[in-house]
Amino acid sequence: MRRLLHFGIPFLLSALLCLWGCGATPKDHKTAAQLLGNPAYKAISYGGYRQTSREQQPTISEIKEDLRLLHAIGIRILRTYNLQFDFASNVLQAIDDLHKDEEAFEMHVMLGAWINCENAWTATPNHAEEDEVNNASEIQKAVALAKAYPHLVKIIAVGNEAMVHWATPYFVHPRVVLKWVNHLQQLKNDGELPKELWITSSDDFASWGGGDASYHIPELNALMEAVDFVSMHTYPFHNTHYTPEYWAQDPATVQDKSKEKQIEAAMDRALAFAVTQVNNVKQYMDKLGIDKPIHIGETGWASHDNGLYGKDGSQAADEYKQGLYYQRITQWTETNGMSCFYFEAFDEIWKDSANPKGSENHFGLFTVDGKAKYPLWKIADQGVFKGIGRYQQAVTKTYQGELNALMQNVSPPKTTSQ
Repeated sequence: MRRLLHFGIPFLLSALLCLWGCGATPKDHKTAAQLLGNPAYKAISYGGYRQTSREQQPTISEIKEDLRLLHAIGIRILRTYNLQFDFASNVLQAIDDLHKDEEAFEMHVMLGAWINCENAWTATPNHAEEDEVNNASEIQKAVALAKAYPHLVKIIAVGNEAMVHWATPYFVHPRVVLKWVNHLQQLKNDGELPKELWITSSDDFASWGGGDASYHIPELNALMEAVDFVSMHTYPFHNTHYTPEYWAQDPATVQDKSKEKQIEAAMDRALAFAVTQVNNVKQYMDKLGIDKPIHIGETGWASHDNGLYGKDGSQAADEYKQGLYYQRITQWTETNGMSCFYFEAFDEIWKDSANPKGSENHFGLFTVDGKAKYPLWKIADQGVFKGIGRYQQAVTKTYQGELNALMQNVSPPKTTSQ
């Protein structure tokens, strides 16, 4: 108190007004540079949609339920995807409320702005041009929220898998993403946005130069120079179908191995597959002489599928393998000073509403009704969910926590002969 009085009443009033008006507390002052790669600040991809359509928005109270659950498992950074709905702004409002109401609560946000090509999501997408109305609106909303919540928004990501060629309904040329990244960086330089706010794009490893040479173009190289870090996606899960040679087992090596040992070996290969894609991006950056941090903006493993990854496909989708992958990728990224925005927090049934058993609906660590899947069983046993839950219901474990019951639905990868 003596120091504050020494500096005078105006200084004291100014400090109090800042704390009151900005919602800022000492825990809010960490920058993206301090958060990313810090194992004390686990990250996750979060969409809180509970219904079969995003038109049915979760309420702020429902979002707060989710945030308390995520906070309980150690999550401190959320990634959102788009701004055409009220969801992202409601997430920020909910975090701000919890910051003020609960002393121990801390959460930060990587805010996503969705980027489309011209005529996106139609029969005639024009990948050479952008949907400037949509894209400008997304960027404007991101800027407005970053200004309104500077103590919460630490990163803006321009686009989600917006440059990868298999995103056929909407992908754009890298020059479009570069344009908006440069725009945001200029706003930082002009003092319109905080200088410590980091700007990136969140995209597939191939889009960051780690795959086909067709991506190795000057506009991508310029984008890599323009971002503050690379946010890359890697999905060994999907590659159990699209690159089955890494997943399928040699019949000669499995004869004396239990099902569990076969699966553990497969999940070691899955981690190695993801690490290779990270290293491929790093090698391309090194070739260009670009020294920027790399963090995993998205990776995950589905717990159920009735298609390419289920019992009639690669047999990759189940909670047991999901748990092993979550454990492995979390440990590897923390050991290597990287953040992993694991995909995802909760199952979202709108993603493939016509096929409830499809894999896209089952990437969550929690089910839609708030049950903890196998990756969270051990932490659930620690009592971290006491007094919190989705739909105001206590958190229970899937399969009633019985591993034997879970393993009845788990199969090892097929052999090459199969």
